[in-house]
Amino acid sequence: MSFTERLVLWLHVGFALFTIGPVSVAIMSTPRYVRARNLTVVRYLYRTTRIFALIALGALIFGIILGQQLHELAKPWLTAAMTLFVVAIVLLVLIIRDQRKAISALEVAEAAESGAAQAASVAASVTVQDSSPEAADDALAAAQPEPVQPGGAGTARNVASVERGRITTMGAVVSVIWLVILVLMVWQ
Repeated sequence: MSFTERLVLWLHVGFALFTIGPVSVAIMSTPRYVRARNLTVVRYLYRTTRIFALIALGALIFGIILGQQLHELAKPWLTAAMTLFVVAIVLLVLIIRDQRKAISALEVAEAAESGAAQAASVAASVTVQDSSPEAADDALAAAQPEPVQPGGAGTARNVASVERGRITTMGAVVSVIWLVILVLMVWQ
């Protein structure tokens, strides 16, 4: 094996080790924080998944270059591994989409809950200052310029829950695909 072949092999292994692990951890951690409604952490995991999924393409690129240098691209195990990698990348794109939907749903639920809490505090302050119904209506209208849809927070929580399940399922499939590719690489 020449120096360039060894270098490409090390780059392939390095990209695989340092990108596939973090993207898998980010995917598998996302459902826990969606359930806890921790929007800050879910946003961070979304960004981590996007970045490491993009960088993980380096493992595929250097794997193809190495297979071409070693004249092994026509081997069935290598074709299967590349196909599985492409399937994993497509699933990662779907997971990123679902993470974005979960973030949007959590933002809507948070906004609806804070709007309801703000309206309740305004209504309580109005009843202390002026107990007339007109004053309460005016204060409530000033606190919420747009009417809140009934069930907005509950619907958003349901959407986030559905996305959490999709992320969990597809994340498990992606992890199994990574393991199958590892077995194909080792037992060539």
